[in-house]
Amino acid sequence: MITLGRYVLSSPVVLAPMAGVTDRPFRDLCRRFGAGLAVSEMLTSDVDLWHSRKSQWRMDHRGESAPISVQIAGSDPEQMAEAARINVDNGAQIIDINMGCPAKKVCKRAAGSALLRDEILVASILDAVVRAVSVPVTLKIRTGWSPDQRNAVRIAQIAASSGIQLLAVHGRTRACRFEGHAEYDTIAAVKAAVAIPVLANGDIDSPQKAAMVLAHTRADGVMIGRAAQGQPWLCGQIADYLRDGTCKPAPDAHQLLSITQDHLQQLHEFYGEPMGARIARKHMGWYLAHQPDAALFRQQFNVLEKPADQHRALELWFARLTDEEQAA
Repeated sequence: MITLGRYVLSSPVVLAPMAGVTDRPFRDLCRRFGAGLAVSEMLTSDVDLWHSRKSQWRMDHRGESAPISVQIAGSDPEQMAEAARINVDNGAQIIDINMGCPAKKVCKRAAGSALLRDEILVASILDAVVRAVSVPVTLKIRTGWSPDQRNAVRIAQIAASSGIQLLAVHGRTRACRFEGHAEYDTIAAVKAAVAIPVLANGDIDSPQKAAMVLAHTRADGVMIGRAAQGQPWLCGQIADYLRDGTCKPAPDAHQLLSITQDHLQQLHEFYGEPMGARIARKHMGWYLAHQPDAALFRQQFNVLEKPADQHRALELWFARLTDEEQAA
């Protein structure tokens, strides 16, 4: 089991922080299905930007299950340390540092994965944040800036020396973004080089793939990103498979209706109108992406503004799916 401070994770399967995806309703849902930890959406270390509506939502942890992990991003050590302190005061029980985001708007500020090019600055940021808070500090990185500049092993050693308690490694460089296939040899080298827990991340989309990656890398657990979109049960499926080899089936139409209705209700309550209905559109689209006529559903659902109308649309759609399953 993975231990972070006084917390023992219930499973070695962690939900990755994803901007615009891992808000509090989705984190809660994935935790209920079996994710051992769900990391918040990235929050800038610039406190002057925290007054925006988006940042206020990201800092809202009311009712969230422990341990609450908050990811911060930035390039100034003192600013990052202050952001960590404020988030701990706001309820964060784990601070996660982003050095893996490949987005241009993040990297152009020398933050995210851009930091991997400056190992001295990496050390300064990690030291400052670890010293600033009494809670565990974790780190997410990529394998390097580009395929010819893979320095994840050195970054991992810096992290371990700085007091980082867990490291998640995405098996691509910043230059690779999300293209091609993730490679796991570098993650294996990282795991062999440090004693702290290591999570393997990248292209893990099934229980079988998770087991294969763990066997190859000897990592302590896996971090699930894009594959969890529309599949909040995936982390739990992987956790079960890693524990005892069982592979639970995906929800049937009746079960999926219950899941989506619950998620929809949580989104409406968390964001209010009209944002709850608007944010629900992408999530409902992900749930039904592989269903017949999914494009037609999105077309109809995406014009709805009222919570009651969205709930009714789901009921009608799933009633049809249930009829089709019974007729098959």
